[in-house]
Amino acid sequence: MRQVLEVTLVISVQYNVSKENVYDAFYKLTDSRQQISSYIFDVVRATVPKLELDSVFLEKEEIAKGIKEELTKSMTGYGYMILHALVNDIEPAPKVKDAMNEINAARRQRVAALERAEAEKGIARQRQAIIMGLRDSVKEFDNMSDVSSKDVLELMLITQYFDTLREIGMSNKTSTIFMPHNPSAMSDISAQI
Repeated sequence: MRQVLEVTLVISVQYNVSKENVYDAFYKLTDSRQQISSYIFDVVRATVPKLELDSVFLEKEEIAKGIKEELTKSMTGYGYMILHALVNDIEPAPKVKDAMNEINAARRQRVAALERAEAEKGIARQRQAIIMGLRDSVKEFDNMSDVSSKDVLELMLITQYFDTLREIGMSNKTSTIFMPHNPSAMSDISAQI
């Protein structure tokens, strides 16, 4: 069973009376606007119900073309020239519009989730590379007899600590940060890490 959806189309038609047929335009029709509107409704009712909602948006130029052709065929005998027919707006029913917005929002959330996952994978790879580099650095120091792996690791952690402090200090978004900073705090931080 096909579901019927309500769609409102805003259509503009530009027309004028041909100079040769002024008499016909004035005397053959009582209400030219009403007649043009009737032809527009006929074309829209014959065309739009056959289309899916997404196709209505895609085919709006074809709908306008069909309206212009039908009006030209019908109104020429009354002395009217149809210059342009435009589908200015397509407005689905509020429930349909809400559903379309939800579909778009869900699609954007899926893309955002994929982007976040890719970023997290990149951060994980970066951390893994740092750990591998630190491991290689510690192996280099293992060849020295008077320096232990623990000393090397503490040196690297303290270096990262100072790098972090420098980054915090250079950030223009940082207003105030309170941190214990004295020589014993460094050994406390090392012990905590």
